[in-house]
Amino acid sequence: MIAPHVLVVEDEPAQRAILAYNLQAEGFRVTEAADGDEGLAALRDDPPDVMVLDWMLPKLSGIELCRQARARPDTRAIPIIMLSARAEEVDRVRGLETGADDYVVKPYAVAELVARVRAQLRRARPSTVGQVLEWEDIRLDAETHRVTRGGAPLRLGPTEFRLLAALMERPGRVWSREQLLDRVWGREVYVDTRTVDVHVGRLRKALMAEGGGDPLRTVRGAGYALG
Repeated sequence: MIAPHVLVVEDEPAQRAILAYNLQAEGFRVTEAADGDEGLAALRDDPPDVMVLDWMLPKLSGIELCRQARARPDTRAIPIIMLSARAEEVDRVRGLETGADDYVVKPYAVAELVARVRAQLRRARPSTVGQVLEWEDIRLDAETHRVTRGGAPLRLGPTEFRLLAALMERPGRVWSREQLLDRVWGREVYVDTRTVDVHVGRLRKALMAEGGGDPLRTVRGAGYALG
């Protein structure tokens, strides 16, 4: 069995060493990078299964590295967990809107971060692997991880892909934020419900990028639905 590969981009040597040690102890293969430029090079040379990325980095910032990862077709689908000492909601939202799939505030418990890495790995593909889901002009191929609308390919991050897959499995059903958190992120890690709103916003933008109306419905006080 091939060990899952985690890229840790963290400029603080002690934190990077502790995190790498604990991930390796849990069976992960770890690549370490001490700044944004090293992280970008590692991302290109040996794309990981998950990237753990510090916000504040020398040279290339974590935010910019996240943007570049999302802009490249070969790294677009890699789950990204962003680490930051910034605990304000505006910073959390900015990190998620930049393309991060999860946001962890420092100081953090290493065991919790390892659990979040496992959760991202487990959910890198939805439970519908091998299926093709269709709703109106939207088509999701879970095997190839491709989404099209009206035949035009759409660019979705891994979390938006899982979110769309959940919504497409039950068109018309209203999912609460808590249900979507459970389905898309998993029960074993705490994620704020505001995170769902951010990713729904990103999914909406992606679905309408090539034209067409908004297929997602917001039900006030209840949640979200497709159609």
